Parts: sequence; C-alpha cells; structure tokens
Amino acid sequence: MAFTPSLDTAPSLRGVEGRAMAGASPLLRRLRSAAPVLPFLAYVAVVLGIPTYIIATLAFQTRTGHFTWHNLKVITSGGQYLLGFETSLKLAVATAVIPGVLGTVLAYAIAQSRHESFKRVIASASGVLANFGGVNLAFMFVASLGPAGVATAWLSSLHLNPYDHGWTLYKFTGVAIVYMYFQVPLMVLVITPALNGLREQWREAAANLGASRWQYWRYVGVPVLLPPVLGSMFLLFGSGFSAYATAEALTGGTIALTPIQIGSILQGNVISGEENVGYALGLGMIVILMVSVVAYALLQRRTSRWLRS
Repeated sequence: MAFTPSLDTAPSLRGVEGRAMAGASPLLRRLRSAAPVLPFLAYVAVVLGIPTYIIATLAFQTRTGHFTWHNLKVITSGGQYLLGFETSLKLAVATAVIPGVLGTVLAYAIAQSRHESFKRVIASASGVLANFGGVNLAFMFVASLGPAGVATAWLSSLHLNPYDHGWTLYKFTGVAIVYMYFQVPLMVLVITPALNGLREQWREAAANLGASRWQYWRYVGVPVLLPPVLGSMFLLFGSGFSAYATAEALTGGTIALTPIQIGSILQGNVISGEENVGYALGLGMIVILMVSVVAYALLQRRTSRWLRS
C-alpha cells in the first residue's frame, strides 16, 4: 500500500530533508546552490569562452600554426594599428564622460517627476534609442548634418554652417557626436536605479540635523552616486570602444579605429603573411574591455551595499 504523507507528517518530512541537507558535504551544498546558474555559465563558456580562447591562441601563431610574438609586435610598434588603438581609446573616453554627465543630469531630472507614466515613456524611449545604431543611425545623421543635410542647410541660412569652419561629420568629432546619440539614453537607463536608491529619509535626516542642500549632496548624495556613475561610465566606455557598424557606415573606414581595422582584415585587406594580426587586434580589445568590465563590476558591488540598505 502506497504511503501518502498527511498534513501532520509533512513538517517532519521537511525536517528530515533539512537534516539531510545539513549533513551533506560542503561541496555538495555548493553544487546544489550553483545548479540554477549552470545553464548561464554554459552559455557564457560557449558564446564567450571558446571564441576568446581561439582568438588568444591564434594571436600568437603564424599562418602555418607556429608560435610567434610577431603579431603583437606589429600592433604595438607604432603605425596604423597603434594609432587605431589610440583613436579608439580617445573616442571611448569622450563618449563615456560627456554622455555620462549629461545622462546623469537627465536621469536625475526625470527621477524627480511625480508622473509615473512619464517615467515609463522615457524608460521605453531610452531603451529603443540606446539600441539604435549601425547603418540606420549613420544615414540619419548624414541626411541631417551631412554637407547637404537638412540641418546643415538651415544653419547655412543663418550663416552658421559648420563646414565653413573646417568641421565635418566624417571625422573624429562627428563620429563622437553620432555615438552620443545612443550613449546618453544608455546612461539614463543604467543610472536610473541608482538614483531611485537615494532615500528621501536621508535628505530629511540631513535637513533635521541642520545640513544645507549643498552639504547633503557633498556628504551624502555625491558619495553614494559616485560609484554607480563611474561604473556606468565604464559601461559606456566599453560600448564606445567596441562599436563598429556606425563608424564604418559613417566614415567608410577613413578614421583609424581598431574595430574598423579588424573588419578590414576580415575582408581580406591585409599584407600577405600577417593574416593573424587581426586576432592580435581582437586580443588587445578583449584585454581592454575586460579591464573596463572588472572595474564596472567592482563599482557595482560597492553600489549594491547602498541599494540594499
């Protein structure tokens, strides 16, 4: 006859299960607690781990498969590849700091609104604009700020045509402006939770203790927000450093950027015998992005202590 636990016996069974878990080895308990994240870890290993291993391996090989340092020497000894890294880093810093500041100010202004529907609309719009890039974005700016663009014609009628003063959309500053189009909404998205973490009780407590508004931001607001703002800027840095399609469609490869150089190598535009230089460039990008990701994770870990409090 099958045994069916009753309501009276269920607690005792749970107690037996709990004692069994307590008596299990520490390794077994860790494995059971890590079981829910195993699919994600497997996904990361397949999608990120294996390609990274292949790139790192081929970066130190010749075309015939022999070990060499030549590829790394080529990209670090000057010339167009080193210039590509320098330009990419400058572009990433510019499109991280400026949109980081603008995005934080906009997100704070939005967070002060009492209209929840307005906040939802802004969040939805930011999510769309943060992912709007590539050829479509490049064409939009060419049609508006290109030499024959609509906005350029309007500025020309006001005798403010930027092309008359040497500015062009197809150089460094033009690419930076285009990148900011999706970097600012991305900053709004990632910094909003931290702004929502500022407790109104902190402001009231500071006011009750006689602190001015400036003192509140100096000793409470800024110290709390600085780690998430810097962490979000690292996230913007990685986005700006690795972006490819927008710059390629906008400039046609006339600017020395590492992602564009890698794309050129993949298309076969490389000196004979240096096919693996592209893997060395990819390895350099991976190292730089890993540093930014680690910095972002450390800052977010510090931020989480405030958000949980």
